[in-house]
Amino acid sequence: MTEITDKIDPSAKEKFILYWGDMGSQWSVNRSVAQIHALLYLSPEPMNAEQISEELGIARSNVSNSLKELAGWKLIQRVPVAGDRREHFVAETDVWEMARLIAKGRKEREIDPAIRAIEVCVHQAEDEKALDPVVLKRMQEMHTFLQTVDRWSGQMMNLPTSKLAPLMKMGDKVLSLLKIGGKKTD
Repeated sequence: MTEITDKIDPSAKEKFILYWGDMGSQWSVNRSVAQIHALLYLSPEPMNAEQISEELGIARSNVSNSLKELAGWKLIQRVPVAGDRREHFVAETDVWEMARLIAKGRKEREIDPAIRAIEVCVHQAEDEKALDPVVLKRMQEMHTFLQTVDRWSGQMMNLPTSKLAPLMKMGDKVLSLLKIGGKKTD
């Protein structure tokens, strides 16, 4: 299933898995990893690697590596199945928790190193006498921006779902309330 199959009209489940894989590749996630995640997310029962390989038409070795990556993101976990010695897996099914795990993982792998790298550049730039002050100012602005976004996202990720979900659903209402955007009323 790594690519569109010969079926004229794939099932809704197959389409979801294909689209999730395509979205994953748009976000720099291996297509197979994203498809396995989608399959496990949709699966009502734990699945073993052989079942995943067979259903998606992905090589068993690729499934194994993908499962390790998903486990590293904490998006899936191993679960025992009575009477079966093979490892079985289930996915996190709470979409809010899944979003938190993905955001946390991306922050750790991408945002935190960027903040540290820019901070090093800012400190070095502060000591370079020949550096144009505009360059230093722009580096400082970028560093401050990243720290602010990081602080805000941390606050949002620490909110319980019961508070975060309604806040996000408010959308334009919040902007309108703050009078900084939203629909204009004349």
